Amino acid sequence: MSDSPAAPSRTKASSIKAALASVSPVPGAPKPDAIFVGDSITRSFGGLAAVDVSHLEVQRGSITALIGPNGAGKTTFFNVITGFDPPNTGTWSFEGSSLAGTPAYKVAREGMIRTFQLTKVLNKLSVLENMRLGAQGQTGEGLFRALIPALWRKQEEEITERALGMLEQFNLIHVKDDFAGSLSGGQRKLLEMARAMMSNPSMLMLDEPMAGVNPALTQSLLEHIKELRETGITIFFVEHDMDMVRDISDWVIVMAQGSIIAEGPPADVMRNPAVIDAYLGAHHDVALTESGESLTDTSVSLTKSEES
Repeated sequence: MSDSPAAPSRTKASSIKAALASVSPVPGAPKPDAIFVGDSITRSFGGLAAVDVSHLEVQRGSITALIGPNGAGKTTFFNVITGFDPPNTGTWSFEGSSLAGTPAYKVAREGMIRTFQLTKVLNKLSVLENMRLGAQGQTGEGLFRALIPALWRKQEEEITERALGMLEQFNLIHVKDDFAGSLSGGQRKLLEMARAMMSNPSMLMLDEPMAGVNPALTQSLLEHIKELRETGITIFFVEHDMDMVRDISDWVIVMAQGSIIAEGPPADVMRNPAVIDAYLGAHHDVALTESGESLTDTSVSLTKSEES
């Protein structure tokens, strides 16, 4: 076996694909080592059923994409399982522990960390200060302990050192002293991802990580997501860019009208007639051939029509 740095990455990626190779490509398929399991999760707004997920599992250590046409319920589903929006019904567990009805801050403490479509950086704080805030269990957060620097000084130094290392990894070290509000859209996405990593997540949930990112930073973000997978972190993300989904996903889950309609490896999902119908309508004129250009055209159409 090669001793080059790339060898472990290939081993990690291939082991995940091997684990998923035996999984049936059907909605709600059980996974060999699921980190997240959800059952009968529903969320309605008036008479509209925004989310109606019978069963969903996410494989540990994988990069799993959640895709679907406009209004499919993807972001609402993320909001429900992370405690930002109450469900009407449903149970779900993470790492074997029930999180149904758990407030968002406690969900984060359990290791299920998310980012948002619209970045939520603290504009008037520096990039480094934003990073420090991402660390959990800080001794100086209590009012009394904050008055005694000896209790938290060493921990703050350790957090700062770790934050600087993370900024270096995410190519943001050169803006560490800038206000977060002065960053470009792509840099804010990187900052939010890096800040999420300060909480040591077991599963990182990214809501449209490529939205508003210029092409110069797109490849950088993709590589960072792949690198996170190689550290053992599970990535579960919502995205409308089908090129990104094909490039980095180990498994794809498709939502339409709030429900899971398809699952499987990216290539299989992209040519699934149910998925094409969900995006383009049942009466489209696209030929479903294995080798024709029409499938590529359909995937491009999916890219342009998708939104959360």
